[in-house]
Amino acid sequence: MELILTAGQQHDINQAPALLAKHEPRYVIADKAYDSDEFIATIQGRGSRAVIPSRAGRTVKRRTLRKQYRRRNLVERFVNRIKHFRRVATRYDKTRRNFLAFAQLAALLCWAR
Repeated sequence: MELILTAGQQHDINQAPALLAKHEPRYVIADKAYDSDEFIATIQGRGSRAVIPSRAGRTVKRRTLRKQYRRRNLVERFVNRIKHFRRVATRYDKTRRNFLAFAQLAALLCWAR
């Protein structure tokens, strides 16, 4: 598991290639927000398969592996669990370093359950 902290106004897709850099997954599972031709090409160039549903505005829709896409639920539940920690949900820590450290601690505590 890897966590990268971004600015609140920055979209998560900007950090997606950095998250993939150290890993060689068979499937990259994400929601519709990650449906960009450039990101899909990056995934396929690494030898992985993109399991990302097409956005509604796309003229040519991609097929999504439904069985694999259901696994995205694990990530959504994990994010929900770490947000039960008040310091993560409300971001009391003012510095990036402290907030990331506590988010990692919360992730460790959730992982250990």
